[in-house]
Amino acid sequence: MLMRMPIITLLSDFGLKDPYVAEIKAVILSICPNAIIVDISHEVRKFDTRMGAFILAQAAQYFPEGTIHVAVVDPGVGTERRPIIVETSRSLYVGPDNGVLMLSALKEEIHHIYKIANPKYMLKRISRTFHGRDIFSCSAAHLANGVPPHEFGPEVDNPIMPEYIKPRVEGDEIVGEVIHIDDFGNIITNISLLDLKKIGIQEGETLQVRLKGKILSLRLCSAYGEAPQGEPLFIIGSSDFLEVAINQGNAAKAYDAKTGDLVKVDSFSLAISDKKKKNG
Repeated sequence: MLMRMPIITLLSDFGLKDPYVAEIKAVILSICPNAIIVDISHEVRKFDTRMGAFILAQAAQYFPEGTIHVAVVDPGVGTERRPIIVETSRSLYVGPDNGVLMLSALKEEIHHIYKIANPKYMLKRISRTFHGRDIFSCSAAHLANGVPPHEFGPEVDNPIMPEYIKPRVEGDEIVGEVIHIDDFGNIITNISLLDLKKIGIQEGETLQVRLKGKILSLRLCSAYGEAPQGEPLFIIGSSDFLEVAINQGNAAKAYDAKTGDLVKVDSFSLAISDKKKKNG
């Protein structure tokens, strides 16, 4: 039986203009030359852990079991925030303990979380500003070589879990938030169809919507094209989350929506307010 080569994915807010992504790949390949490196994205909005968490969760589920995911959206680099490895039922996640790994990891059932503390699995010189190269990529490469996660450091039992990880169900109301604005301008919330069903909302129903001061009556559609061109709609998108969209239009621009905007859904209405929730 042939053993497949280890897969390491990369996600960051580094962009592609600077040498940072190449440096990460160079470290990985120096330690694990047979690694298959896949870029998920390096265009995460700077410092936006919410956006990084969403993109990682979307992509990770389609990779083979045993994939190692490195996510570096790390505004706290150099502080006391912990570098961690999250071991789930099907993947390993490597990155900062700031919530960026958790939306995806929770979908897969978390088994263990370890602090990366063993200097044996880091570069000899650790910079204050580039743990993606000096700690995370190095650790991922050693994992790919077969080092078990528990060798990296002590177990963690209190990881950061930001509020955007899961909406709250309060009676007949769901309180969530906008977790992502995609490149089409679709407003993606962190509210799933399962959440909607908990308060009696099904696909095909018409909801009364208040969106930043505007009241809309929209059907929860199964396709963007079910609404006339240029008209708004609700849909459960490919992320399995509730979206506010405009057929062949840009809902985020039309409603001035931003990530972090508060979302409330009840059996009668959905509202997205200007009020920002605190980020984990």
